[in-house]
Amino acid sequence: MSTDEVHREALVHLAARCGVAARYVGWDQREHDVSSETIVAVLGSLGVPAGSADEIADAHTRLDDEPWQRMLPAVTVATEGGGATFGVHVPHWNPVHVWIVAEDGRTLHPPQMDVWVDPREIDGVLVGRATFAVPDELEPGYHRLHALDSTADHTDERPLIVTPRRLSTADSLLGTQRWGLAAQLYSVRSARSWGVGDFADLARISEVAASVYGADFIQVNPLHAAQPQAPVEASPYLPVTRRFVNPLYIRVEDIPEAAGLRKRDRKRMAELTRMFFDENLSSRKIKRNKAFRAKMDMLERIHRLPRTERRDFAFRSFRKREGKGLRRFATWCALVERHGSEGPEWSEELRDKRFVKQQRRELADRIDFYTWLQWICDEQLAAAQHAAVSAGMSIGIVADLAVGVGRHGADVWMLGDVLATGAVVGAPPDGFNQQGQSWDQPPWHPRHLAEEGYVPYRDMLRTVLRHAGGLRVDHILGLFRLWWIPDGMGPAEGAYVHYDHDALIGILALEAERAGAVVIGEDLGVFEPHVRETLSARGILGTSILWFEHGPYAPIPPEEYRQLCLTSVTTHDLPPTVGYLAGDHIELRSRLGLLETGEDAERARDERDRDAILDLARHRGLLSETTARTDPKTVDALYRLIASSPSVLLGVALVDAVGERRIQNQPGTGADQYPNWCVPLADSEGNAVLVEDLDGNARFTDLVAALRASGVGG
Repeated sequence: MSTDEVHREALVHLAARCGVAARYVGWDQREHDVSSETIVAVLGSLGVPAGSADEIADAHTRLDDEPWQRMLPAVTVATEGGGATFGVHVPHWNPVHVWIVAEDGRTLHPPQMDVWVDPREIDGVLVGRATFAVPDELEPGYHRLHALDSTADHTDERPLIVTPRRLSTADSLLGTQRWGLAAQLYSVRSARSWGVGDFADLARISEVAASVYGADFIQVNPLHAAQPQAPVEASPYLPVTRRFVNPLYIRVEDIPEAAGLRKRDRKRMAELTRMFFDENLSSRKIKRNKAFRAKMDMLERIHRLPRTERRDFAFRSFRKREGKGLRRFATWCALVERHGSEGPEWSEELRDKRFVKQQRRELADRIDFYTWLQWICDEQLAAAQHAAVSAGMSIGIVADLAVGVGRHGADVWMLGDVLATGAVVGAPPDGFNQQGQSWDQPPWHPRHLAEEGYVPYRDMLRTVLRHAGGLRVDHILGLFRLWWIPDGMGPAEGAYVHYDHDALIGILALEAERAGAVVIGEDLGVFEPHVRETLSARGILGTSILWFEHGPYAPIPPEEYRQLCLTSVTTHDLPPTVGYLAGDHIELRSRLGLLETGEDAERARDERDRDAILDLARHRGLLSETTARTDPKTVDALYRLIASSPSVLLGVALVDAVGERRIQNQPGTGADQYPNWCVPLADSEGNAVLVEDLDGNARFTDLVAALRASGVGG
């Protein structure tokens, strides 16, 4: 074996210990090797130098010693009744006393296991390990482990998280097939919107969808916060934080204090409502920044008004509940106003606690304003969920959790090294994005997140789930492994980094169980065989898209789809169904230079797969041979086709329900190539469709009638 081969083998072994995969199976079903340069760069982002043989040897030694240097593990995550154990390290032969303080205040004493582990010398001290079992009777929750070495008079305390074996919300769906809408909220305006859809529009859409058409849920795009000042990021999947909400969605007039505006300010608000009425009737590109500036202007005026004692108590209660995280986010927003978001001071003085404390005093009023904005968002989102459930939805709002955050966002500043540096996440090349994808988002650092007891992850989930009946987790495969792309390298030059999926999936299940929410994992793309089995066992639904459900030679019959699944015809990263049937996505990707195989070859492959699905619908008598491909009846037939699946949830794209053809997002493109996330809802004639148009909409009525003819929704 050559020197290079020996070095490569040592590097691959170290990478495996750190969760970095040196090879992977791609969308083409071939095994691909990750370059040594990529592995070294990814290990560097994990804080593991590996550029030489000496560094690799030192890294192995540190990994061997690290568990023995702690009295208790940084965090222990166990599954309810799963027989988990944990090790306690003290000088060899020293007695150790271990106990658990449960979330409800009870004290439990975990049994010690009869397990012998040879002691290890650490810094000149012989250290032994005692193994204890997590009691099976310990209920799901956030508990504390305690240990006392009475000989050395040393104590330690660490988190112990017990997660549910299975989400009960999934099983409550069994026995009935429900359907709901999938909508991009900003794109659905009403006569009273200020250029973008808002929380009041969400409430009204939910009421119409439930009471008129019989929907059980409405799935929306991520509502995470964007930049605190224009220009704001258009993509809802590239927020500054995933924990807090975008005030762009606030319905300004619905804030109770707005009634106390001075005459001049009320006149200004009325002028804005009239001005945006014309914007709402346009099917051209959404002017998000114009809407944002107008709302922030009026929100600042309302914020200065006095609140009643009851309202002020509610605001103070909200601040107390959200605590340090909210205060830091509001501080970040105020700092961005003063310093911008990308200057050198963010890597120096704005990470100095004393300087930030001084800035916080100077910016107290602006910090209060951004805190107040989150309270208003929370109130209006709660009202929307209440409206949805009151109108008859059994689930209501299904929130969407983005994969990550922007590199210059609030979370990067607030969470510190819990997010890794030197790499971003994305996806390797696949059939739809043949050059791979970079999402320009720093990943969770697996070890640092665990050392924080998963608190940032838990708090994020808790906030997103607070006013939702369900949660769609975008790219849930990222809780198992993420494609890391080192800085300076292309999307195809990345590597998979594995995470403790039992911990991440378990905490997700714990928070969803407490919120009474259904969880839907977007598990599309290339994944390891155990992923879907793991999700299903924990009561987390998967995702099926009709166009992607293909076997080696033919479409998978819908009857063979998964039961615990949200099944849809299309998704926001594809054109609406009429556009897909026409091949609009092929033409667009070819025009933008996103194809590797050539337009003719790509179109031939796409038409083969598409026609196979249409033939399946024709064979079942759902579609006539003479019906044109882009006829609305073809769309109806495809929805009837997925209704024959056992999937407990069916997703109806609002764009399909009104006849829209334009794609909302073309992955792999920038704002100068395509107006991603800026396409307002319109019908087949290109006319804007408002919320007021949904009640009695002929196209919507026909599509729902097709579902009902298949036995969906009664």
